[in-house]
Amino acid sequence: MIGALFEAPFGRLTLAEKDGALVRIWFPREIAPAIPLGETPLLKAAKRQLSEYFAGTRRGFQLPLNPSGTPFQQQCWQALREIPYGETITYGELARRIGNPKAVRAVGQANHRNPIPVIIPCHRVIGADGSLVGFGGGLDIKSLLLRLEGKKLTK
Repeated sequence: MIGALFEAPFGRLTLAEKDGALVRIWFPREIAPAIPLGETPLLKAAKRQLSEYFAGTRRGFQLPLNPSGTPFQQQCWQALREIPYGETITYGELARRIGNPKAVRAVGQANHRNPIPVIIPCHRVIGADGSLVGFGGGLDIKSLLLRLEGKKLTK
């Protein structure tokens, strides 16, 4: 695994690549493991695309991803990638989209374990009442990401 640092508007992200795919992003408040840093073509592309996203000129990412997780988590993370830029859905809606409407709590746990936040947009999932809940980077960062995408927050 090789890593790179990226200065986001809210602090430093640590990105990790393994075998030609992005496998992890750590938020500033998380403790990233000691991994060698480098500038691979993939990490350069990831940093460029993140810069464009934070500048408001990119709405989606085109990067090879390989998040490690269970088949259920993989299914949830794929469904997250289908939520359009600037839109939000509830955990219940995400559970329905994966064909398991009673799995709301399990969907929440899968979101919490999303290893590639921002690029796999778990920040676009909100509580049933429209409130911002559950985000590994902190609710302040979730709010910032949604406002960046033009989402008007009501709660």
